[in-house]
Amino acid sequence: MLFNTLAYAEFFAVVFVVSWLLASRRKLRLLFLLGASYFFYAKWNWRFVPLIWGSSTVDWWLGNAIARAPDARTRKRLLVVTACVNLGLLAVFKYFDFGVESARALLGALGFHPPEVALRVALPIGISFFTFESMSYVIDVYRGDVPPQRSYLEYLTFVAFFPHLVAGPIVRPRDLLPQLASPARFEADRASEALFLVAIGLLKKVAIGDYLALNLVDRTFDAPLQHSALECYAAAVGYAVQIYCDFSGYTDIAIGSAALLGVRFPTNFDAPYKAHNLVDFWRRWHISLSTWLRDYLYISLGGNRGGRARTYRNLMLTMLLGGLWHGANWTFVAWGGLHGAGLALTRFVRGDRNPTEAASPFARVLGVVLTFHFVTAAWILFRSDSFASARLFFGELATLTTYHPNLDARLVAVLALGLASHYVPERWYTGARSRFTTLPAPLQGVALFAAALGVRAMASAEAVPFVYFQF
Repeated sequence: MLFNTLAYAEFFAVVFVVSWLLASRRKLRLLFLLGASYFFYAKWNWRFVPLIWGSSTVDWWLGNAIARAPDARTRKRLLVVTACVNLGLLAVFKYFDFGVESARALLGALGFHPPEVALRVALPIGISFFTFESMSYVIDVYRGDVPPQRSYLEYLTFVAFFPHLVAGPIVRPRDLLPQLASPARFEADRASEALFLVAIGLLKKVAIGDYLALNLVDRTFDAPLQHSALECYAAAVGYAVQIYCDFSGYTDIAIGSAALLGVRFPTNFDAPYKAHNLVDFWRRWHISLSTWLRDYLYISLGGNRGGRARTYRNLMLTMLLGGLWHGANWTFVAWGGLHGAGLALTRFVRGDRNPTEAASPFARVLGVVLTFHFVTAAWILFRSDSFASARLFFGELATLTTYHPNLDARLVAVLALGLASHYVPERWYTGARSRFTTLPAPLQGVALFAAALGVRAMASAEAVPFVYFQF
Protein backbone atom coordinates (compact mmCIF):
# COMPACT_ATOMS: atom_id res chain seq x y z
CA MET A 1 0.00 0.00 0.00
CA LEU A 2 2.14 2.84 -1.32
CA PHE A 3 1.82 6.32 0.16
CA ASN A 4 1.38 7.74 -3.34
CA THR A 5 -1.79 5.75 -4.14
CA LEU A 6 -5.51 6.26 -3.70
CA ALA A 7 -5.62 3.03 -1.69
CA TYR A 8 -3.45 4.61 1.01
CA ALA A 9 -5.59 7.77 1.05
CA GLU A 10 -8.71 5.67 1.61
CA PHE A 11 -7.00 3.56 4.27
CA PHE A 12 -5.68 6.62 6.08
CA ALA A 13 -9.04 8.39 6.00
CA VAL A 14 -10.62 5.45 7.87
CA VAL A 15 -7.73 5.24 10.35
CA PHE A 16 -7.84 8.99 10.97
CA VAL A 17 -11.56 9.08 11.72
CA VAL A 18 -11.71 5.95 13.86
CA SER A 19 -8.53 6.69 15.83
CA TRP A 20 -9.80 10.13 16.86
CA LEU A 21 -13.22 8.72 17.73
CA LEU A 22 -11.33 6.46 20.14
CA ALA A 23 -9.11 9.27 21.47
CA SER A 24 -10.63 9.14 24.95
CA ARG A 25 -10.01 5.38 25.22
CA ARG A 26 -6.25 5.15 24.89
CA LYS A 27 -5.78 1.37 25.02
CA LEU A 28 -8.60 0.72 22.59
CA ARG A 29 -7.13 3.35 20.26
CA LEU A 30 -3.70 1.73 20.47
CA LEU A 31 -5.22 -1.66 19.74
CA PHE A 32 -6.93 -0.21 16.68
CA LEU A 33 -3.71 1.45 15.47
CA LEU A 34 -1.83 -1.81 15.96
CA GLY A 35 -4.45 -3.73 13.97
CA ALA A 36 -4.41 -1.07 11.25
CA SER A 37 -0.60 -1.24 11.10
CA TYR A 38 -0.61 -5.02 10.71
CA PHE A 39 -3.30 -4.70 8.03
CA PHE A 40 -1.16 -2.09 6.26
CA TYR A 41 1.79 -4.50 6.24
CA ALA A 42 -0.37 -7.47 5.29
CA LYS A 43 -1.43 -5.70 2.10
CA TRP A 44 2.11 -6.39 0.89
CA ASN A 45 2.40 -9.96 2.18
CA TRP A 46 0.32 -11.22 5.11
CA ARG A 47 2.68 -14.16 5.66
CA PHE A 48 5.31 -11.85 7.16
CA VAL A 49 3.05 -10.23 9.77
CA PRO A 50 4.00 -12.96 12.29
CA LEU A 51 7.65 -12.02 11.69
CA ILE A 52 7.09 -8.47 12.93
CA TRP A 53 4.96 -9.64 15.82
CA GLY A 54 7.43 -12.38 16.77
CA SER A 55 10.56 -10.22 16.69
CA SER A 56 8.76 -7.46 18.61
CA THR A 57 7.59 -9.92 21.24
CA VAL A 58 11.06 -11.37 21.73
CA ASP A 59 12.66 -7.94 22.11
CA TRP A 60 9.95 -6.75 24.51
CA TRP A 61 10.54 -9.82 26.68
CA LEU A 62 14.33 -9.45 26.49
CA GLY A 63 14.16 -5.77 27.44
CA ASN A 64 12.21 -6.60 30.56
CA ALA A 65 14.47 -9.59 31.29
CA ILE A 66 17.55 -7.36 31.11
CA ALA A 67 15.96 -4.91 33.55
CA ARG A 68 15.29 -7.76 36.00
CA ALA A 69 18.66 -9.49 35.50
CA PRO A 70 20.55 -9.99 38.82
CA ASP A 71 24.04 -9.26 37.49
CA ALA A 72 25.99 -7.69 34.65
CA ARG A 73 26.97 -11.03 33.09
CA THR A 74 23.34 -12.09 32.68
CA ARG A 75 22.45 -8.69 31.23
CA LYS A 76 25.23 -8.99 28.67
CA ARG A 77 24.18 -12.50 27.69
CA LEU A 78 20.61 -11.33 27.11
CA LEU A 79 21.94 -8.45 25.00
CA VAL A 80 23.86 -10.96 22.89
CA VAL A 81 20.63 -12.91 22.42
CA THR A 82 18.95 -9.71 21.18
CA ALA A 83 21.73 -9.10 18.66
CA CYS A 84 21.61 -12.72 17.48
CA VAL A 85 17.83 -12.67 17.01
CA ASN A 86 17.66 -9.38 15.12
CA LEU A 87 20.82 -9.74 13.09
CA GLY A 88 19.92 -13.39 12.51
CA LEU A 89 16.66 -12.31 10.88
CA LEU A 90 18.57 -9.97 8.59
CA ALA A 91 21.14 -12.69 7.86
CA VAL A 92 18.50 -15.25 6.85
CA PHE A 93 16.16 -13.06 4.85
CA LYS A 94 18.54 -10.47 3.42
CA TYR A 95 22.10 -11.77 3.34
CA PHE A 96 22.12 -15.59 3.28
CA ASP A 97 21.97 -16.02 -0.50
CA PHE A 98 24.37 -13.09 -0.98
CA GLY A 99 26.89 -14.58 1.45
CA VAL A 100 26.68 -18.06 -0.04
CA GLU A 101 27.00 -16.76 -3.61
CA SER A 102 29.98 -14.58 -2.65
CA ALA A 103 31.65 -17.57 -0.98
CA ARG A 104 31.00 -19.75 -4.06
CA ALA A 105 32.51 -17.10 -6.32
CA LEU A 106 35.62 -16.90 -4.13
CA LEU A 107 36.00 -20.69 -4.00
CA GLY A 108 35.44 -20.88 -7.74
CA ALA A 109 38.27 -18.42 -8.31
CA LEU A 110 40.48 -20.72 -6.21
CA GLY A 111 39.56 -23.73 -8.32
CA PHE A 112 36.85 -25.26 -6.12
CA HIS A 113 33.28 -25.83 -7.30
CA PRO A 114 30.90 -26.23 -4.34
CA PRO A 115 27.23 -27.03 -5.01
CA GLU A 116 24.75 -24.19 -5.25
CA VAL A 117 22.81 -23.52 -2.04
CA ALA A 118 20.12 -20.84 -1.88
CA LEU A 119 17.05 -20.06 0.22
CA ARG A 120 15.46 -17.76 -2.40
CA VAL A 121 12.97 -16.35 0.10
CA ALA A 122 11.22 -13.03 -0.39
CA LEU A 123 12.77 -10.10 1.42
CA PRO A 124 10.26 -8.83 4.01
CA ILE A 125 9.67 -5.20 3.18
CA GLY A 126 11.06 -2.82 5.79
CA ILE A 127 12.91 -5.54 7.72
CA SER A 128 16.05 -3.38 8.02
CA PHE A 129 14.03 -0.59 9.62
CA PHE A 130 11.89 -2.46 12.13
CA THR A 131 14.74 -4.72 13.28
CA PHE A 132 16.96 -1.68 13.95
CA GLU A 133 14.17 0.06 15.86
CA SER A 134 13.39 -2.97 17.99
CA MET A 135 17.05 -3.76 18.65
CA SER A 136 17.75 -0.16 19.68
CA TYR A 137 15.11 -0.47 22.43
CA VAL A 138 16.85 -3.43 24.05
CA ILE A 139 20.25 -1.74 23.76
CA ASP A 140 18.84 1.42 25.36
CA VAL A 141 17.40 -0.62 28.24
CA TYR A 142 20.76 -2.36 28.68
CA ARG A 143 22.56 1.00 28.77
CA GLY A 144 19.99 2.46 31.15
CA ASP A 145 18.94 5.14 28.67
CA VAL A 146 15.25 4.16 28.79
CA PRO A 147 13.20 2.23 31.35
CA PRO A 148 11.85 -1.20 30.35
CA GLN A 149 8.49 -1.00 28.59
CA ARG A 150 5.89 -2.69 30.76
CA SER A 151 3.02 -2.37 28.28
CA TYR A 152 3.15 -5.10 25.65
CA LEU A 153 0.52 -3.29 23.57
CA GLU A 154 2.45 -0.02 23.53
CA TYR A 155 5.63 -1.79 22.49
CA LEU A 156 4.01 -3.70 19.64
CA THR A 157 2.48 -0.45 18.41
CA PHE A 158 5.85 1.33 18.66
CA VAL A 159 7.47 -1.21 16.31
CA ALA A 160 4.56 -1.67 13.87
CA PHE A 161 3.17 1.91 13.69
CA PHE A 162 2.49 2.08 9.97
CA PRO A 163 3.79 5.58 9.04
CA HIS A 164 7.38 4.48 9.78
CA LEU A 165 7.05 0.71 9.38
CA VAL A 166 8.47 0.00 5.93
CA ALA A 167 10.94 2.81 5.17
CA GLY A 168 11.49 4.81 8.32
CA PRO A 169 12.40 7.18 9.69
CA ILE A 170 14.04 4.96 12.32
CA VAL A 171 12.20 6.23 15.39
CA ARG A 172 13.92 5.80 18.74
CA PRO A 173 11.97 4.28 21.63
CA ARG A 174 12.58 7.36 23.78
CA ASP A 175 10.85 9.49 21.12
CA LEU A 176 7.79 7.37 20.39
CA LEU A 177 6.98 5.22 23.45
CA PRO A 178 6.17 8.19 25.75
CA GLN A 179 3.80 9.56 23.11
CA LEU A 180 1.96 6.24 22.89
CA ALA A 181 1.66 6.19 26.68
CA SER A 182 0.09 9.68 26.75
CA PRO A 183 -3.46 10.71 25.81
CA ALA A 184 -3.84 11.85 22.19
CA ARG A 185 -4.76 15.49 21.62
CA PHE A 186 -5.88 16.92 18.30
CA GLU A 187 -4.35 20.30 17.42
CA ALA A 188 -5.67 22.11 14.36
CA ASP A 189 -2.43 24.01 13.62
CA ARG A 190 -0.40 20.84 13.84
CA ALA A 191 -2.84 19.08 11.54
CA SER A 192 -2.51 21.90 9.00
CA GLU A 193 1.27 21.59 9.09
CA ALA A 194 0.89 17.84 8.60
CA LEU A 195 -1.29 18.32 5.51
CA PHE A 196 1.26 20.77 4.13
CA LEU A 197 4.01 18.18 4.67
CA VAL A 198 2.02 15.44 2.94
CA ALA A 199 1.37 17.70 -0.06
CA ILE A 200 5.05 18.69 -0.29
CA GLY A 201 6.08 15.04 0.03
CA LEU A 202 3.81 13.94 -2.81
CA LEU A 203 5.02 16.76 -5.05
CA LYS A 204 8.65 15.82 -4.34
CA LYS A 205 8.03 12.14 -4.95
CA VAL A 206 5.72 12.21 -7.97
CA ALA A 207 6.32 15.52 -9.74
CA ILE A 208 10.13 15.46 -9.44
CA GLY A 209 11.48 12.09 -8.28
CA ASP A 210 9.29 9.79 -10.36
CA TYR A 211 9.43 12.04 -13.42
CA LEU A 212 13.23 12.06 -13.40
CA ALA A 213 13.36 8.31 -12.78
CA LEU A 214 11.09 7.38 -15.66
CA ASN A 215 12.27 9.93 -18.21
CA LEU A 216 15.99 10.15 -17.53
CA VAL A 217 17.58 8.07 -14.79
CA ASP A 218 16.26 4.57 -15.49
CA ARG A 219 16.75 4.83 -19.26
CA THR A 220 20.31 6.11 -18.97
CA PHE A 221 21.50 3.73 -16.27
CA ASP A 222 19.97 0.76 -18.13
CA ALA A 223 21.84 1.61 -21.36
CA PRO A 224 24.64 4.14 -20.72
CA LEU A 225 26.41 3.32 -24.01
CA GLN A 226 23.39 4.65 -25.91
CA HIS A 227 23.77 8.06 -24.29
CA SER A 228 26.40 10.78 -24.37
CA ALA A 229 28.65 11.74 -21.48
CA LEU A 230 26.54 14.86 -20.97
CA GLU A 231 23.35 12.79 -20.75
CA CYS A 232 25.03 10.36 -18.34
CA TYR A 233 26.14 13.29 -16.19
CA ALA A 234 22.58 14.63 -16.23
CA ALA A 235 21.32 11.17 -15.24
CA ALA A 236 23.80 10.97 -12.35
CA VAL A 237 22.72 14.39 -11.09
CA GLY A 238 19.12 13.35 -11.81
CA TYR A 239 19.52 10.28 -9.61
CA ALA A 240 20.94 12.42 -6.80
CA VAL A 241 17.83 14.61 -7.08
CA GLN A 242 15.53 11.60 -7.52
CA ILE A 243 16.70 9.67 -4.47
CA TYR A 244 16.50 12.79 -2.32
CA CYS A 245 13.01 13.74 -3.54
CA ASP A 246 11.86 10.13 -3.34
CA PHE A 247 13.11 9.41 0.17
CA SER A 248 12.60 12.83 1.73
CA GLY A 249 9.17 12.90 0.07
CA TYR A 250 8.35 9.56 1.69
CA THR A 251 9.60 10.92 5.01
CA ASP A 252 7.45 14.04 4.67
CA ILE A 253 4.37 11.90 4.09
CA ALA A 254 5.31 9.61 6.99
CA ILE A 255 5.86 12.53 9.37
CA GLY A 256 2.66 14.20 8.17
CA SER A 257 0.61 11.00 8.52
CA ALA A 258 1.90 10.45 12.04
CA ALA A 259 1.23 14.08 13.00
CA LEU A 260 -2.36 13.80 11.79
CA LEU A 261 -2.70 10.94 14.28
CA GLY A 262 -1.18 13.02 17.07
CA VAL A 263 2.36 11.57 16.94
CA ARG A 264 5.58 13.51 16.31
CA PHE A 265 8.45 11.97 14.35
CA PRO A 266 11.98 13.41 14.29
CA THR A 267 13.35 15.27 11.27
CA ASN A 268 15.08 12.92 8.83
CA PHE A 269 16.49 15.33 6.20
CA ASP A 270 18.00 18.78 6.40
CA ALA A 271 18.88 19.90 2.84
CA PRO A 272 21.80 17.44 2.56
CA TYR A 273 23.11 18.81 -0.74
CA LYS A 274 23.85 22.08 1.04
CA ALA A 275 26.59 20.26 2.95
CA HIS A 276 30.11 21.59 2.39
CA ASN A 277 31.86 18.39 3.49
CA LEU A 278 30.94 14.75 4.08
CA VAL A 279 30.65 15.07 7.86
CA ASP A 280 28.12 17.83 7.29
CA PHE A 281 26.36 15.70 4.65
CA TRP A 282 25.81 12.82 7.07
CA ARG A 283 24.41 15.22 9.64
CA ARG A 284 21.78 16.17 7.07
CA TRP A 285 21.09 12.96 5.10
CA HIS A 286 18.86 10.17 6.52
CA ILE A 287 19.48 11.57 9.99
CA SER A 288 17.68 8.74 11.79
CA LEU A 289 20.02 6.16 10.21
CA SER A 290 23.23 8.19 10.52
CA THR A 291 22.58 8.87 14.22
CA TRP A 292 21.66 5.20 14.75
CA LEU A 293 24.94 4.10 13.19
CA ARG A 294 26.79 6.68 15.28
CA ASP A 295 25.17 5.78 18.60
CA TYR A 296 24.95 2.00 18.30
CA LEU A 297 27.84 1.08 16.01
CA TYR A 298 30.49 3.82 15.76
CA ILE A 299 30.51 4.58 19.51
CA SER A 300 30.36 0.86 20.34
CA LEU A 301 33.46 0.34 18.19
CA GLY A 302 35.26 3.02 20.19
CA GLY A 303 34.25 6.17 18.33
CA ASN A 304 37.00 8.78 18.32
CA ARG A 305 38.66 7.36 21.41
CA GLY A 306 42.14 5.90 21.08
CA GLY A 307 43.69 8.23 18.55
CA ARG A 308 43.20 9.17 14.92
CA ALA A 309 44.04 5.79 13.42
CA ARG A 310 41.31 4.07 15.42
CA THR A 311 38.88 6.87 14.61
CA TYR A 312 39.48 6.36 10.88
CA ARG A 313 39.14 2.59 11.29
CA ASN A 314 35.85 2.99 13.16
CA LEU A 315 34.52 5.37 10.51
CA MET A 316 35.38 2.89 7.75
CA LEU A 317 33.81 -0.08 9.56
CA THR A 318 30.68 1.91 10.36
CA MET A 319 30.18 3.07 6.78
CA LEU A 320 31.02 -0.34 5.27
CA LEU A 321 28.35 -1.91 7.47
CA GLY A 322 26.04 1.02 6.75
CA GLY A 323 26.48 0.33 3.05
CA LEU A 324 25.77 -3.36 3.55
CA TRP A 325 22.64 -2.43 5.53
CA HIS A 326 21.23 -0.93 2.33
CA GLY A 327 21.34 -4.18 0.39
CA ALA A 328 22.99 -7.52 -0.30
CA ASN A 329 25.31 -6.34 -3.04
CA TRP A 330 29.01 -5.47 -3.08
CA THR A 331 28.20 -2.18 -4.81
CA PHE A 332 26.51 -1.03 -1.60
CA VAL A 333 29.56 -2.04 0.41
CA ALA A 334 31.80 -0.11 -1.99
CA TRP A 335 29.46 2.89 -1.71
CA GLY A 336 29.79 2.73 2.07
CA GLY A 337 33.55 2.36 1.74
CA LEU A 338 33.77 5.49 -0.41
CA HIS A 339 31.88 7.47 2.22
CA GLY A 340 33.96 5.98 5.01
CA ALA A 341 37.19 6.97 3.26
CA GLY A 342 35.76 10.42 2.53
CA LEU A 343 34.75 10.91 6.17
CA ALA A 344 38.20 9.81 7.36
CA LEU A 345 39.87 12.20 4.91
CA THR A 346 37.61 15.04 6.02
CA ARG A 347 38.53 14.38 9.65
CA PHE A 348 42.22 14.26 8.75
CA VAL A 349 42.15 17.55 6.80
CA ARG A 350 39.98 19.48 9.26
CA GLY A 351 41.55 18.13 12.43
CA ASP A 352 39.76 19.41 15.53
CA ARG A 353 37.87 22.19 13.72
CA ASN A 354 34.08 22.15 13.79
CA PRO A 355 33.08 20.17 10.66
CA THR A 356 29.95 22.28 10.14
CA GLU A 357 31.94 25.51 9.74
CA ALA A 358 33.79 26.65 6.61
CA ALA A 359 36.80 28.97 6.63
CA SER A 360 35.24 31.52 4.24
CA PRO A 361 32.21 32.00 1.96
CA PHE A 362 34.30 30.94 -1.03
CA ALA A 363 35.49 27.81 0.80
CA ARG A 364 31.90 26.98 1.70
CA VAL A 365 30.68 27.29 -1.91
CA LEU A 366 33.62 25.26 -3.19
CA GLY A 367 32.97 22.68 -0.48
CA VAL A 368 29.30 22.40 -1.46
CA VAL A 369 30.21 21.85 -5.13
CA LEU A 370 32.89 19.26 -4.38
CA THR A 371 30.78 17.43 -1.78
CA PHE A 372 27.79 17.27 -4.09
CA HIS A 373 29.84 15.79 -6.91
CA PHE A 374 31.55 13.28 -4.61
CA VAL A 375 28.16 12.17 -3.29
CA THR A 376 26.75 12.04 -6.84
CA ALA A 377 29.67 9.92 -8.07
CA ALA A 378 29.10 7.55 -5.16
CA TRP A 379 25.38 7.39 -6.02
CA ILE A 380 26.39 5.85 -9.37
CA LEU A 381 27.71 2.81 -7.48
CA PHE A 382 24.62 2.83 -5.27
CA ARG A 383 22.30 2.86 -8.31
CA SER A 384 24.22 0.28 -10.38
CA ASP A 385 23.32 -3.38 -9.94
CA SER A 386 26.94 -4.50 -10.46
CA PHE A 387 30.47 -3.18 -10.74
CA ALA A 388 30.37 -3.96 -14.46
CA SER A 389 27.36 -1.66 -14.89
CA ALA A 390 29.08 1.06 -12.88
CA ARG A 391 32.22 0.75 -15.03
CA LEU A 392 30.14 1.16 -18.20
CA PHE A 393 28.55 4.28 -16.78
CA PHE A 394 31.82 5.83 -15.63
CA GLY A 395 33.40 4.84 -18.95
CA GLU A 396 30.74 6.70 -20.89
CA LEU A 397 31.22 9.75 -18.68
CA ALA A 398 34.92 9.67 -19.58
CA THR A 399 34.14 10.04 -23.31
CA LEU A 400 33.18 13.70 -22.72
CA THR A 401 30.65 13.57 -25.60
CA THR A 402 28.05 16.31 -25.50
CA TYR A 403 25.18 15.42 -27.87
CA HIS A 404 21.91 15.47 -25.93
CA PRO A 405 18.78 14.56 -27.92
CA ASN A 406 17.25 12.98 -24.79
CA LEU A 407 17.45 16.14 -22.69
CA ASP A 408 14.28 17.98 -23.69
CA ALA A 409 13.31 21.32 -22.20
CA ARG A 410 10.72 19.92 -19.79
CA LEU A 411 13.14 17.35 -18.41
CA VAL A 412 15.87 19.94 -17.91
CA ALA A 413 13.34 22.23 -16.21
CA VAL A 414 12.28 19.51 -13.73
CA LEU A 415 15.92 18.66 -13.02
CA ALA A 416 16.76 22.33 -12.50
CA LEU A 417 13.73 22.79 -10.25
CA GLY A 418 14.72 19.79 -8.17
CA LEU A 419 18.22 21.18 -7.69
CA ALA A 420 17.23 24.81 -7.18
CA SER A 421 14.55 23.99 -4.62
CA HIS A 422 17.25 22.41 -2.51
CA TYR A 423 19.15 25.66 -2.15
CA VAL A 424 16.31 28.10 -1.49
CA PRO A 425 16.55 29.87 1.88
CA GLU A 426 14.96 27.97 4.75
CA ARG A 427 12.83 31.00 5.59
CA TRP A 428 11.00 30.62 2.26
CA TYR A 429 9.87 27.14 3.19
CA THR A 430 8.90 28.02 6.77
CA GLY A 431 7.13 31.14 5.51
CA ALA A 432 5.07 29.13 3.01
CA ARG A 433 4.18 26.60 5.71
CA SER A 434 3.18 29.35 8.14
CA ARG A 435 1.02 31.07 5.53
CA PHE A 436 -0.70 27.77 4.73
CA THR A 437 -1.48 27.00 8.37
CA THR A 438 -3.01 30.45 8.91
CA LEU A 439 -5.33 30.14 5.91
CA PRO A 440 -9.01 29.41 6.57
CA ALA A 441 -9.88 25.74 6.12
CA PRO A 442 -11.66 26.25 2.74
CA LEU A 443 -8.59 27.99 1.29
CA GLN A 444 -6.35 25.24 2.64
CA GLY A 445 -8.59 22.82 0.79
CA VAL A 446 -8.20 24.81 -2.42
CA ALA A 447 -4.40 24.80 -2.05
CA LEU A 448 -4.34 21.06 -1.39
CA PHE A 449 -6.61 20.45 -4.39
CA ALA A 450 -4.24 22.46 -6.58
CA ALA A 451 -1.33 20.38 -5.30
CA ALA A 452 -3.29 17.21 -6.05
CA LEU A 453 -3.89 18.39 -9.62
CA GLY A 454 -0.16 19.05 -10.00
CA VAL A 455 0.66 15.58 -8.72
CA ARG A 456 -1.86 14.00 -11.08
CA ALA A 457 -0.54 15.95 -14.08
CA MET A 458 3.02 14.70 -13.45
CA ALA A 459 2.14 11.18 -12.32
CA SER A 460 2.89 8.07 -14.36
CA ALA A 461 0.22 5.54 -15.31
CA GLU A 462 1.14 3.34 -12.34
CA ALA A 463 2.43 4.31 -8.91
CA VAL A 464 6.22 4.07 -8.70
CA PRO A 465 7.49 2.32 -5.53
CA PHE A 466 9.72 4.29 -3.18
CA VAL A 467 13.45 3.64 -3.59
CA TYR A 468 14.01 2.76 0.06
CA PHE A 469 11.29 0.09 0.09
CA GLN A 470 13.93 -2.34 -1.20
CA PHE A 471 16.04 -1.88 1.94
